[in-house]
Amino acid sequence: EEEEEEEEQGGSPPPPPSSKPTEKAAEEQSAPPEDEPKEKPDNAPESCPGVSSESAGKSSACAGCPNQQACASGEARKPDPAVADVRAKLGNVKRKILVLSGKGGVGKSTMSAQLSFGFAARSMDVGLLDVDICGPSVPRMLGLLGQDVHQSSEGWSPVYVDDHLAVMSIGFMLPNQDDAIIWRGPRKNGLIKQFLTDVNWGPLDALIIDTPPGTSDEHLSVVTYLQESAMDGAVIVTTPQEVSLMDVRKEINFCRKVSLPVLGVVENMSGFVCPGCGREERIFAPSTGGAEAMCKQMDVPFLGYVPLDGRVTKAGDTGVPLSQLNPDGTVAKCIDGVITAILKQLDSGKQPPP
Repeated sequence: EEEEEEEEQGGSPPPPPSSKPTEKAAEEQSAPPEDEPKEKPDNAPESCPGVSSESAGKSSACAGCPNQQACASGEARKPDPAVADVRAKLGNVKRKILVLSGKGGVGKSTMSAQLSFGFAARSMDVGLLDVDICGPSVPRMLGLLGQDVHQSSEGWSPVYVDDHLAVMSIGFMLPNQDDAIIWRGPRKNGLIKQFLTDVNWGPLDALIIDTPPGTSDEHLSVVTYLQESAMDGAVIVTTPQEVSLMDVRKEINFCRKVSLPVLGVVENMSGFVCPGCGREERIFAPSTGGAEAMCKQMDVPFLGYVPLDGRVTKAGDTGVPLSQLNPDGTVAKCIDGVITAILKQLDSGKQPPP
């Protein structure tokens, strides 16, 4: 059994910052995922009636199922107590925003980093939580490689970029930045729960949560634990081509199914800005009208275009705001426009379409 566990981790797991969290992490990571009650619990037979059914645990199909007693007693339908813990821990966080993408490589983490920098530049107190457990890139994009997480009497202390911007990521816990994290859903779920219940953010104007691409365990865990914490909504990042947009439509439908409002969609890499003359050219021509047309079809807000610029890559690699490298450039102005559009959605008092 120990050999199997070692194989799943791909080596030693990233150690949390002290012995106390280590024990807690070990306990929670070995536990089954505690997402909101599933229609069918783990290891259920194909003919399972589902935990919400009146015949749950009582049907002939339930005979021999390891979940039979829990379903029959209603235990499987009980809410996770961690939901209330998260609500209490994040009570001083005014805004909670998920950054999503349908596909990888569309610039979602870059957008999360630059949005965080931009909010902080407006004198907002911002937290950036990286829940891309298997591919954490936020530490590099914020210029925090080699930093450690420390334990305080009130929980884990995030790593600070400056007085206005705090960051938490599994990347801070890796002994080696090249270590692979090969975890199944329960282990990811355990760490995300610990991030949400143990990190001491303090009062924040906004918590930005950078997620992996698609809709997977990480997304379900975050949405479940934050279900009573007044999530403000999701910002979805895409590129103009239909291959990306078709997955964004699925992402929007995911948000609607879990009652997560969509603050809007950002079209990244919408063109190329020549560093010599400043002229912008379309690189990925939209075959179906691009993100703005899709937003009209799906009835969600469009937040703006962000063109390609080599300085965006440099900003991510060096961990600085793009506005520091090229404050008067087209891309910096576009990102600032996206921030303004997001804040307008948040401050309008009008709930965006779910």
